[in-house]
Amino acid sequence: MNNLELKKVANEVRKGIVTAVHSAKAGHPGGSLSAADIFTYLYFEEMNIDPKDPKMESRDRFVLSKGHTAPGLYSALANRGYFPVEDLTTLRKLGSYLQGHPSMQYIPGVDMSSGSLGQGISAAVGMALGAKMDQKDIRVYTLLGDGEIQEGQVWEAAMFAGHRKLDNLVVIVDNNGLQIDGAVDEVCSPYPIDKKFEAFNFHVINMDAHDFDAIRAAFKEARETKGMPTAIIAHSIKGKGVSFMEGQAGWHGKAPNDEEYAVAMADLEKISEELNREEA
Repeated sequence: MNNLELKKVANEVRKGIVTAVHSAKAGHPGGSLSAADIFTYLYFEEMNIDPKDPKMESRDRFVLSKGHTAPGLYSALANRGYFPVEDLTTLRKLGSYLQGHPSMQYIPGVDMSSGSLGQGISAAVGMALGAKMDQKDIRVYTLLGDGEIQEGQVWEAAMFAGHRKLDNLVVIVDNNGLQIDGAVDEVCSPYPIDKKFEAFNFHVINMDAHDFDAIRAAFKEARETKGMPTAIIAHSIKGKGVSFMEGQAGWHGKAPNDEEYAVAMADLEKISEELNREEA
């Protein structure tokens, strides 16, 4: 896919996020929107996957370590063809398979149940080690929040991954600078994030999480890195794409009401129109 095609898909992913959270009247839009371009690149360009065969043995694996941003993952999976986009409106509803955190038991394309912060990266490290031990050409990707990396378990997993030289592992930190209680550097600063991962023997890449040239280059560099795992520090904007959500910690875990939903969808529709003009 070229960059314009990826931008259009990412905007559809954002529409799905806003629609799902509005329908549920609960959920986490801010960090889902900040990671939408990453979800899009992973599922539409980077990973070896097949929506028609979600359990394909040779597939690459993805673990959403910041599991509360499930609306972002679900919207990417739906738009990629794992299940109907219409099902996004059942988010968090009684009896729906799309609950507040991803479940590998019920959702096609979900490789690991997640939600307890800090645990997803450990599962991803285990998957990467298992692939190495079985001599399988499988890459493993995991997405963490910058607030999540305040968890000690993250660094235990990172220490192990660096020690075992898991060059089939890519850890992505969605660095939007905000967590549920406010700015990450005020709550409990994880900075400098890049230097910390370097200290754990990771190859580190800083990138703009909303620039597909930068995203493409970062994942290419990660793929070409041998003998050590890669950490991509993705500098992003919380609530990206929705005017009143951008850069606002209050939209970490809150659903838009009907009026806010209308404004959000109008914002995203305007982006669609701009991308269509760009194509023409």
